[in-house]
Amino acid sequence: MKHRLFIVLVAFSAIACSCGSATQKRSNSDKKGGEITHYTFRIVAELPHSTSDYTQGFLYADGLFWEGTGGYGESQIKRYNPANGEPLKSAKLSRNYFGEGITLFGDKLYQLTWRKGKAFVYDKESFKLLREYTYEGEGWGLTTDGTNLYMSDGTDRITLRNPANFEPISSFSVTIGGRKATNLNELEWIGGELWANVYLSDTILRIDPKTGKVVGIIDLTGLQSPNDINLYNTDVLNGIAHDPTTGRIWLTGKNWNKIYQVEILPKGN
Repeated sequence: MKHRLFIVLVAFSAIACSCGSATQKRSNSDKKGGEITHYTFRIVAELPHSTSDYTQGFLYADGLFWEGTGGYGESQIKRYNPANGEPLKSAKLSRNYFGEGITLFGDKLYQLTWRKGKAFVYDKESFKLLREYTYEGEGWGLTTDGTNLYMSDGTDRITLRNPANFEPISSFSVTIGGRKATNLNELEWIGGELWANVYLSDTILRIDPKTGKVVGIIDLTGLQSPNDINLYNTDVLNGIAHDPTTGRIWLTGKNWNKIYQVEILPKGN
């Protein structure tokens, strides 16, 4: 499965660069100005999630969940009923590709691949493949602000891409107090901020896309119970879905048995 070959090597980097900050006080001054707010969570509801799904991309639209999964020979895109997890439409990738992040833009669904430098574009409703694009480097997370696409590659870099041709427009580095925030994974656009899972951690970063600075750190330690972790042999947190109409936020992870609707709350001093 994705990145497990070097999981030990990058785990320290993820924790040192991003996760450790979540144990500090609620509000810290960034070295170059501004403040970082620290958050915790409250579980509002729990929904089913397939433990077969190695979640790479996750979103909510049209009253449904949309998900892209990874694994050679196992990668797929699908949309399904939030209440029972029943798939309504799905399509598998060739076993040569390891699926990554997804996003919806207009009537199209975009999907990244890990190491093949290939992005696929599908008709949103039928999942018919419309076109393919190539890019340099790895593909991890993908989202949109409604105008451009935002793509992560596992480093500190976020690349803005033109949805019409997938060409890069610009890129920026994500920083915490002047340090690079690495291992940025699945992405979601929420209220003018870019939210990013930090791979190998229970942390989500809230990023100002204008400056690249982290303005908030969400500590999700304990979101998944030890019983669920042990019973289903689950992997890491990865998956943020948001409904801009209601403000609801859902989180899940790789091979998790549940999707959690959560309320994000500032930590106490």
